Amino acid sequence: MLTHNLGFPRIGRNRELKWALEGFWQGRISKRQLLDTAREIRLENWRIQKDAGIDLVPVGDFSLYDHILDMTATLGAVPERFGFEGNEVDLDTYFRMARGAEDESGPAAMEMTKWFDTNYHYIVPEFWPGQVFRLSSSRLFRQVQEARQSGVQPKPVLPGPFTYIYLGKGMEPGFDRWEHLDEIVGAYCKVLAGLGKECQYIQMDEPILVLDLDRKMLERMINAYDRLAKAAGNAKIMIATYFGEIAHPATALKIPVAAFHLDLAQSPGQLGAVLENLPDHTALSMGVVNGRNIWRVDMDWAIDLVCQAGKVLGQDRIMVAPSCSLLHVPMDIAGENGLDPEIRTWLAFAREKCFEVAAIADAASGGQPDALIENRKILAARRACTRRMDPGVRDRLASISEQMFTRSSPFPERKKAQSALLDLPILPTTTIGSFPQTGEIRAIRKRYRQGEADREEYVQSMKEYIEFAVQQQEKAGLDVLVHGEPERNDMVEYFATKLDGFCLTENGWVQSYGSRCVKPPIIYGDVSRPHPMTILWSTFAQSLTKKPMKAMLTGPVTILRWSFVRDDQPQRDTCFQLALAIRDEVQDLEQAGMKIIQIDEPALREGLPLRQRDRQQYLDWAVAAFRLATSGVRDQTQIHTHMCYCEFNDIMDAIARMDADVISMEASRSRMTLLDTFRDFHYPNDIGPGIIDVHSPRVPAIDELTDLLRLALEGIPPEKLWVNPDCGLKTRTWPEVEAMLRNMVAAARQLRNELGSRKR
Repeated sequence: MLTHNLGFPRIGRNRELKWALEGFWQGRISKRQLLDTAREIRLENWRIQKDAGIDLVPVGDFSLYDHILDMTATLGAVPERFGFEGNEVDLDTYFRMARGAEDESGPAAMEMTKWFDTNYHYIVPEFWPGQVFRLSSSRLFRQVQEARQSGVQPKPVLPGPFTYIYLGKGMEPGFDRWEHLDEIVGAYCKVLAGLGKECQYIQMDEPILVLDLDRKMLERMINAYDRLAKAAGNAKIMIATYFGEIAHPATALKIPVAAFHLDLAQSPGQLGAVLENLPDHTALSMGVVNGRNIWRVDMDWAIDLVCQAGKVLGQDRIMVAPSCSLLHVPMDIAGENGLDPEIRTWLAFAREKCFEVAAIADAASGGQPDALIENRKILAARRACTRRMDPGVRDRLASISEQMFTRSSPFPERKKAQSALLDLPILPTTTIGSFPQTGEIRAIRKRYRQGEADREEYVQSMKEYIEFAVQQQEKAGLDVLVHGEPERNDMVEYFATKLDGFCLTENGWVQSYGSRCVKPPIIYGDVSRPHPMTILWSTFAQSLTKKPMKAMLTGPVTILRWSFVRDDQPQRDTCFQLALAIRDEVQDLEQAGMKIIQIDEPALREGLPLRQRDRQQYLDWAVAAFRLATSGVRDQTQIHTHMCYCEFNDIMDAIARMDADVISMEASRSRMTLLDTFRDFHYPNDIGPGIIDVHSPRVPAIDELTDLLRLALEGIPPEKLWVNPDCGLKTRTWPEVEAMLRNMVAAARQLRNELGSRKR
């Protein structure tokens, strides 16, 4: 019974890739040093997986930025604005596609959005008429050779051609990107022909197979994979699906490949239909270890499932694996000595999950691994632990009333009250919340956390930063200010440190995109807020200026989605517990005099189930959680929310039902095209489409920003339009921020003059 893995964390045990990337971008290390660091990470990853008992080790899952961007480079699908001449895609071109040019006159970056329903971001492929696809990167072939030389059995991993096209966008109105399917499949055939000479299996990731695909698309896949299988020669193609249940199994399983991988951790109920429809001689890869959460697997459950399939197919047709790439979990729990010892035993990170896969395969093949006995003891202890339950939290959850979900007046009435109180100009300017996290700020936070600095020194350092941030915003001319969030290392982890029911890791980093890593907290029990969390910083910032100051909070859905969530109760219940905690903070902020409160929910769309049949139930409780958190304030208090890097088309009704007074979102890379959705929907409340790409060091010129605002005004009335960047400015430098905000304010003022109005 073969074991394999779909992918492994890329960033290194101590985020070595992050530091190398940022050092290269800043000119502190050479290209050779960056590539040497990347190679060392790959070699260690392969060794870890092999030592854990993984037979087929993934190769090509490692990326310097994003695996979809890697496929774009492999196919030579580089947008024309980057000046690619059709040879090997070099590193400078690769990073310009991801991050944009350093100079404002250079090309803008490609669009970035969420990878299905995860917090990982991918670079969106671009398609246009007359596009040529050719093999333009030897990266994957080099890594296969590298793996073989290191002594592992490599299994190349590629995004499948259908998923690659599906995730892309046509760049001209009316152009159907699927017109390129035949040529793209032809380019893939050349890739597979080369890999087929070196490998036993080739993994083609086609997660779109868990979406609501029509059978016509599946028929096209059958024909295309017939070509691909022939091109691969003696190598066996495995199609990997994950994040849900395979659609139309009777048709999908006719795709002519040697093996199918299923996510049985998330959708175990699909196994029966798959066993009924799996063709003879086709192998089944069973993803029974959850690749997206950090709890230990129930080995008895997993073994029973594997044995059930083995009785039908025979053990020689079964493979055991995690449910999806382990990209979505931290690398190794070995260094987490600061975790609560009891809770630590409940957890499994990427390395531990590989051991779990091997133990399950061993036990299902008739072995009696010691890991199985240990697993039973740990799961029994977790079930018996009373620390997971708080009777007071559960009583409060049960006492929620319908009135707690609704503001006292409709938006038009609230807007009049807010306009009278705030007295803002037309096209008011603001930011999303965070400002650069300087080395000094990170250092004092670390010293305070480790007990090397006292509370007085820490608070004084935070206040000095806040005062500087307020001065910079007033100098730039912003209308609504923020305190800059120097006290927050992360928009979710910060709140996790203030809430009961959470625990934190020291090094549990997960890649979000490029060099950006997050450290998701762990929700192990019932959630409550023992004390106020943000009032000190917000009220101090407001005391420094006469302009309105936004208080900044993270919403309940985003805290839920960007944490590793307990798996012993419905997520809705956990989300409502979070909403009650945020509701308490919102009401305390209002009582302290804050007139504008922003509750960010960038993960609302991310959490949308991939199948249409499951969406309404999720949206109902997700929207209800936001309203529960925000509806306890007066009409005069203006509630903002922020969302970014997602498609809004299929959740517009839910966004409207959230009833935030102002919503801001990413829009610069797409050049305001998402506003078409808001315009067509007749979105009733105020909107702030981002006009500055905060993930690029490029400072857009005033004329460029003015043009974006004119595009926004084509669909949004000026009295409803706010002006802001795409997202927080945490990852930028202060000189970049100063220039960006100065140009943004100048663009807004120019448009105000053109509109001939200074007040709402």
